Amino acid sequence: MREEAAEQFHLLVEAAGAAGHTLVMTTAYRSYGFQQILWDNYVAAEGEAAATRFSAKPGQSEHQSGLAVDVSAPSVDYKLTTAFGETEEGKWLAENASRFGFILRFPEGKEEITGYQYEPWHIRYVGKEVAPLIDRLGLTLEEYLEWISGEE
Repeated sequence: MREEAAEQFHLLVEAAGAAGHTLVMTTAYRSYGFQQILWDNYVAAEGEAAATRFSAKPGQSEHQSGLAVDVSAPSVDYKLTTAFGETEEGKWLAENASRFGFILRFPEGKEEITGYQYEPWHIRYVGKEVAPLIDRLGLTLEEYLEWISGEE
């Protein structure tokens, strides 16, 4: 991860721990090559149309930016599952990520806007000034970028 994002992620994990929750990073930075392997495997198993709903093509993954991290917890056996969003850890993450500059990148009910299925485990660093605003307004990153550019 990029230095600022990594520092804030560590603070987020420490704060979660102080609140009685264990959060762990499962994936952060991914190289183009690793994303290619993931993509190829998903397409082989699910088909390209299905794969595009839950995986980015190589060169298009936020994980390649060094700003995204997938988070899990012991309560879901460290899996990346939508059930994480209903756990105490997942709820804590959704409620507190913005304090550390992160947003829940693919929120429930916003699939048509983001292009991806609900992923309560995928957070993206956007900065400590912007994340609380995006969170308070209930926007996706796409909606926020349109909003600040004056488009509707």
